Formats: sequence, structure tokens, C-alpha cells
Amino acid sequence: MVLDGIVSSPLRRHQSLKKQWEELGSYSTVINRHRYLLTALLLLAFLCTVYLYFAVTLGARHSSSCYGLVGKEKAMCQLQHVQAISNGKLKFF
Repeated sequence: MVLDGIVSSPLRRHQSLKKQWEELGSYSTVINRHRYLLTALLLLAFLCTVYLYFAVTLGARHSSSCYGLVGKEKAMCQLQHVQAISNGKLKFF
């Protein structure tokens, strides 16, 4: 039947994956073949970590200057920060 060719058994799929893995070789062979991709992945992970570090630390400083204020005072403080950013006068220290 047609369905026999479409639906494969789990055993057949397992054997196919095992055969593909054997064709790849050992771990060192896979690493040597994909050294460029692995290096790019490590570099990307490092850059994302640095970006997140600065995003969190600089973002925490910006929001901490209005910390503890309530009501109208907090709204005025936040408004001043928005105006400073829109005017290009963002202070980091």
C-alpha cells in the first residue's frame, strides 16, 4: 500500500539516525568540520552576554534615580529623564 511507504516504523527511524551519526565520525571530526560555526557561536554568545550586562547595569542606574519617590514627584522625575533623553543629554554617571 501507499501508506507503508509514508509511515515508517520507529525502529527504521532509529537505524537511520544511527547510520547518519556513524557517517559523521567521532566528536573531534565533527568539531574540526564545524570549527568556524562553533567559533562564531561562541563569539555571538560572548557579545550577547556583554550587551545584556551593560543593558541591565545602565538601565538600573536610569531607573534608580527616581526610586523612592511617589505620586507627583515620581512623575516629574520620570518626565525629566524622558526630556533629557529626547534632547540627547543622557548622563551615565
